[in-house]
Amino acid sequence: MARLASGFWVGAYLQRLRLADIPVYVTARGDEEAGAVLVKLCTLDGRARCFHRITTLEGRRWDVLAEGAEPEVDAAIARQRGFDPDIWVIEVESREGRHLLEQDGLAE
Repeated sequence: MARLASGFWVGAYLQRLRLADIPVYVTARGDEEAGAVLVKLCTLDGRARCFHRITTLEGRRWDVLAEGAEPEVDAAIARQRGFDPDIWVIEVESREGRHLLEQDGLAE
């Protein structure tokens, strides 16, 4: 199965979040074609979670890369960007913890 270009996927994800009235920001632009994507979920209580895609025998899915106090999650994201400057970082703000990554078209 062909993979979507990262920039195209990010654009579609941003649109879905905006349509759901979930604030979202691109805090780091990655490679348009093949940049990995990190999604940071801020629950606006000083805590955050960062998701990244992993590939398993069952397929691709979103997994938690870092979780905890927001500065700790930011440090984990900074380390990842140190290894790969082509990473996209999308920041989602939701007190309820909504990120929509489980929805069809975004989950895989």
